[in-house]
Amino acid sequence: MIHLVLGGARSGKSRFAESQVIERLVASQSDENATELECLYFATAEALDDEMKERIVQHQSQRNGDAIAWSTIESPLALSAALKANAKGNSIVLVDCLTLWLSNHLLQSSSDWQATKAEFLQVISGLPAEVILVSNEVGCGIVPMGEISRRFVDEAGWLHQDIAAIADRVTLVTAGLPQRLKG
Repeated sequence: MIHLVLGGARSGKSRFAESQVIERLVASQSDENATELECLYFATAEALDDEMKERIVQHQSQRNGDAIAWSTIESPLALSAALKANAKGNSIVLVDCLTLWLSNHLLQSSSDWQATKAEFLQVISGLPAEVILVSNEVGCGIVPMGEISRRFVDEAGWLHQDIAAIADRVTLVTAGLPQRLKG
């Protein structure tokens, strides 16, 4: 199962995605025939400045308040390899966030984004785990002026379209309110 969760900055998309993991975990615990689920959190952010460090700490403290024992895997670039190595049939995978992962690749001069994206789409399609992907919806604003900013918006939009095409569920979160777009 693949669930894409989209939303703007501070829209509540991460909190919603985490609540989906909690709901799934609670449901499995009430089923005496279910195997124990492992909750994997794939973090793509890099703490390159003080502001990003604060954002990361905020997300970590938000998760620490949950009743989940998260296993966190830092994967700012090698997300596909990390997913293949860690996600199993008894895993619930939460990736937060795809647009940070995209930014990390676009800023790497040696990165072949198209090949990386193709590999990622193949990996998530074949994972035995339940997968929840969090990403920023950036296509609702004005067209950016700078070349790298325009490329980011374009690539994010194409990535979201490609994931939505294979996803079982797509949810847009606005002001903390989820709207189911697919599934």
